[in-house]
Amino acid sequence: MLKNHNTSMENKRVLIVGMGNSGKAAAQAMVKLGAHVSVADSKKEEDINPQLITFLKDKSVECYFGRLPQSISEFDVIILSPGVPPELDFIQEARAAGAEVIGELEIAYRVGKGNYVAITGTNGKTTTTTLVGEIYKRAGKKTYVVGNIGVAVISKALMADDDSWLITETSSFQLETIKEFKPAVSAILNLTPDHMDRHKTMERYSAAKADIFKNQTEKEYCIINYDDRECVRMAKKCRAKVVPFSRIKQLDFGAFVKEEHIVIKDEAGEGHSICRTDELLIPGSHNLENALAACAIAYFGGIDPEDIAEAVREFKGVEHRIELCGEIDGIKFVNDSKGTNPDAAIKAIEAMKKDIILIAGGYDKGASFDEFVKAFDGKVKALLLLGKTATKIKDTAEKAGFTNTIILKDMEACVREAYGMAKAGDVVLLSPACASWDMYSNFEQRGSHFKSCVEGLER
Repeated sequence: MLKNHNTSMENKRVLIVGMGNSGKAAAQAMVKLGAHVSVADSKKEEDINPQLITFLKDKSVECYFGRLPQSISEFDVIILSPGVPPELDFIQEARAAGAEVIGELEIAYRVGKGNYVAITGTNGKTTTTTLVGEIYKRAGKKTYVVGNIGVAVISKALMADDDSWLITETSSFQLETIKEFKPAVSAILNLTPDHMDRHKTMERYSAAKADIFKNQTEKEYCIINYDDRECVRMAKKCRAKVVPFSRIKQLDFGAFVKEEHIVIKDEAGEGHSICRTDELLIPGSHNLENALAACAIAYFGGIDPEDIAEAVREFKGVEHRIELCGEIDGIKFVNDSKGTNPDAAIKAIEAMKKDIILIAGGYDKGASFDEFVKAFDGKVKALLLLGKTATKIKDTAEKAGFTNTIILKDMEACVREAYGMAKAGDVVLLSPACASWDMYSNFEQRGSHFKSCVEGLER
């Protein structure tokens, strides 16, 4: 199923918009491939990493920081970073002038080698992608874990060979700029409202996610959550072989739970028991779903059940996702900074068994917090809020009858307040239900700050 690798960027006039991880990697790759490269970013030059500036200038890259090129029509290709909306006026102008507008994922697919597994969904992407990567490594495959997980796809695509596997976490932002990208195995884990500030409607958000399988044929596989109504609806448009997974139902084909075991039933109807559900080291029913998805992805991607089982049994989860990061005086501190939308935070609350003091709030992506507050369900004792959404969440909670809420100025104040009110047996849970961009560069920085605040309590 390997693609044709004849795409040449030599002498193409390329503009890369956005100098985050993917933009920087795209610039380095395009320089290496002989393109005439320009870069643009809304930040001014003094706010850009000096080492990056030096690299770009050494390579004769034209830089537009805090401004746009005067003539946008001069470019053959525009490569957008995921954070850049394709609807911006200057991008539309370039498209109208004949430029091809694509993202870093698409260009990586075209100029690199390797086989792709692509995983998307509202929640669980990072955990599932990391676990699938571990399974492929266990099976002895040359494996790169890339994408929205923090490693630019193009940085590894140029290293890959025909036998390599790129296990790729793909966001809706990345998928809305693909054209030819075709994974051997795709997966949609779940769909709940997210990024409404960018996509505006659930229909547009779902359509971006569905792009993951738009180029697949009956020769490829698409793994779908059979317990998620929106996923099932989307799968009706998929030309690939649809493989369902279910935590609730036993299936004639796909991955499911039977007698407390994860089981895969293949196309011939033969069942393969992978492991017992109580052998999973990652807590919560949502992580059982992630494990089912990972097992299905790997099995239909050609991995032996024994290798799948060994990797699943050993997998301890990922940093910043329901991560136990400390215990003081019998009070557990759990870092779920990856809970960047209400549904992810609900899953973290559901995974806790004890009384919770919840720290939440952050950048407003246009989400409703009604279901988030409803999930407190007697388990959340107190709600400590920070960031731009603090008042919005407080108002939602109070309308629902939950009044033990406090708005605080920063993470340090929240952690100190939580510790002061907690008693032995309680859990202090950071699960913001919001993005981090109002106070932090990313959720990793937010989670690391939470952990350092917890460490500060012990000194």
